Amino acid sequence: MSVLLAFSVFINFYYYNSAKQYISSRLNMVSGMLSQYYADNPSSFTSEVRSIVENWSDKNRMELMTVSGSGQVSMTSSGFAPTFDVLTQDYYDALKSGSSGTFTGRLPSGEKVIAISIVTPDTAGEFSVIRIMASTARIDRHIASLIIIAAVTFGAILSLMMFSGMYFVKSIVLPVRQLGATARRYARGDFSVRMPVQSDDEIGELCEIINKMADELSQSEAMRNEFISGVSHELRTPLTAIKGWAETIGSMPDDSETIVKGMRVITSETERLSEMVEELLDFSRMQNGKFTLTKGNVDILAELGDAVLIYTEKAKKEGIELVYAEPEDLPAVYGDRNRLRQVFINVIDNAIKYSEKGGLVTVQAILADENRIEIEVSDTGCGISPEDLPKIKTKFFRANHNKRGSGIGLAVADEIITMHSGTLEVFSEQGMGTTVVIMLPVKK
Repeated sequence: MSVLLAFSVFINFYYYNSAKQYISSRLNMVSGMLSQYYADNPSSFTSEVRSIVENWSDKNRMELMTVSGSGQVSMTSSGFAPTFDVLTQDYYDALKSGSSGTFTGRLPSGEKVIAISIVTPDTAGEFSVIRIMASTARIDRHIASLIIIAAVTFGAILSLMMFSGMYFVKSIVLPVRQLGATARRYARGDFSVRMPVQSDDEIGELCEIINKMADELSQSEAMRNEFISGVSHELRTPLTAIKGWAETIGSMPDDSETIVKGMRVITSETERLSEMVEELLDFSRMQNGKFTLTKGNVDILAELGDAVLIYTEKAKKEGIELVYAEPEDLPAVYGDRNRLRQVFINVIDNAIKYSEKGGLVTVQAILADENRIEIEVSDTGCGISPEDLPKIKTKFFRANHNKRGSGIGLAVADEIITMHSGTLEVFSEQGMGTTVVIMLPVKK
């Protein structure tokens, strides 16, 4: 509002000042002409004044008049004598100063005018003062139209600013505040809330990313809790067996058969605990970036054969046929023999674990091409559902909760193969079995 008021004051001053300057320049021109005529030929001064007033070219915009020293209007450019008192302060100021006077204001009739008077050389005659008076109606209308245009423009700009401000608040400030509140809930562990996606801009994209992040965090939290529960169960089972058989052996020190059987169980369960702890240590090293390889030339057939040999007796006990199609020869691989054997053991163990009695597990290794060796482990077990298959290599994920395991063995195996510049892929059909294909580069 103050801007509009300042604009109104400025435009009013500008137009009125311009009008005064124009009227003053026109009146000075007439005054100069009359002064010249009076100096050259005083006898023709009267006729010259009449000629100038009667032939005044701006009579449609302003009125030129002459006034006597006694205050009587002697001539007007319109030819009509005024019906009201048109003498204003400019006339008296001109007489008093002997030069000129200016007036801006209203006449007794109510009309607003600008009037300028200049004293002529005929100080005692009927043309002692020459005067121009102009109505300001046209100026006021023009100023009013400019102020209206400025007000409308100012109002439009203000409305646009308010609209853009509201849009900014609605589209950016409020969503950012909501993002902050949502992030604080995530920080407290509450992943249930989701951000509404209300636009296709960067804010909407950010909301989608945060929602996806919340889904991943929620899933990770669920898998972590499930992992803790699973590991606790896996640890409790062998510990219970070890404790139970230790107490049994302690209470029957003379029963050699019971002692042998108990020691066999204790040794087996201790090995299970050791394997589980090693998996956890490997996973911890992976998370901390301290998982390293000791590389050298590796005979894949030797390591794969050892892994098969380890599980041959176990497969027989569980009524599962383990078939190893061993080729005559394969090129060497540059890698860590212990880590690669760990991968083969994990994959074969999973194949036997998820197979039923009477099932078949096949292991084979072939030269896929001159640059890669392919190891394939297949089973005829329960298989993996289509929705679980993409997550099977995710840490802590377990597709079948009825089988023992921590859910990190395959994740560790995949990391080991990746560190050997190879790939580990899982193909499965629910109820039909699973095939794990490992590709390793041949040493150049």
